[in-house]
Amino acid sequence: MEVGKKKKMLATLVGCNYAGTENELRGCINDVHAIRAVLLDRFGFAPGDVTVLTDEPGAAGGVLPTGAGVRRALADMVARAAPGDVLFFHFSGHGTLVPPVVSAAGYGGRDDDDEAIVPCDFNLITDVDFRELVDRVPRGATFTMVSDSCHSGGLIDQEKEQIGPDADAADRDLHAVGRFLPYAAVLGHLSGASGLGASHHVADHLVALFGADASAKFHFHRHGNSSADDADADAGILLSGCQKDELSADVPAGGGKAACGAFTAALQAVLAAHPAPMSNREVVRRAREVLGEQGFQQHPCLYCSDANADVPFLGQRN
Repeated sequence: MEVGKKKKMLATLVGCNYAGTENELRGCINDVHAIRAVLLDRFGFAPGDVTVLTDEPGAAGGVLPTGAGVRRALADMVARAAPGDVLFFHFSGHGTLVPPVVSAAGYGGRDDDDEAIVPCDFNLITDVDFRELVDRVPRGATFTMVSDSCHSGGLIDQEKEQIGPDADAADRDLHAVGRFLPYAAVLGHLSGASGLGASHHVADHLVALFGADASAKFHFHRHGNSSADDADADAGILLSGCQKDELSADVPAGGGKAACGAFTAALQAVLAAHPAPMSNREVVRRAREVLGEQGFQQHPCLYCSDANADVPFLGQRN
């Protein structure tokens, strides 16, 4: 960043409640509004630099968080960025795991499942898409992603795990709903819409329904990580609501409190209780503590370069 040039702080916030479906959630739109307030009040984001997409009927702007809509908002945010800027993406909604894809040409990808978030039209956005997005962030800028969704560990492909699956699970049942769509539910929804019937993989349905707007994962090509030769230059910072093998809780309203995501609420509590600066590592560790004390069976994780693990969360130094 040039000397004397003020960094931009840009955010995209997405909340999907999936109202009227059998997979409806209660707290995701509330999460988005709560995080927007934190960005404005604590971090100094300008209201015009915070884009909000929700599936709330009559939402401001009228832009729904479809797969294409979320991708477009994120691409626009990255396109506006310059070296030294702070980019932030918060997703609150369902997550899912996608089995490896095998193309007619023999492309198979990795042997394990890929993580994905579920926009309101089920046009999945995968860890591959987030990797490609982060690779377009200008050098010296950062892209911080908070995903309050199930199986969110590893949502930026190839990002280094700093805090991962080693904590003990809590025991108390809080009657919270998991923010997870089983693969079979995703497949059933898409197959009904695509008309392809018996095809057993979402790739066929997603490409048929959304064409070029479907995830890069399903177009059978993978772009290399442009930062692979310099890991500490990687712009991506992922704070996941849970480990890849866990569920993130959607907590119903009660006791005078609105419905919310357990991780989003814990993140707010941590930021409210501790003055700046707080490193990315400290934020995740303290969020784990809060969730453990409350009895939630999920363990937030941190994925980023070694250099970014201990820098202040969203660049706030005082």
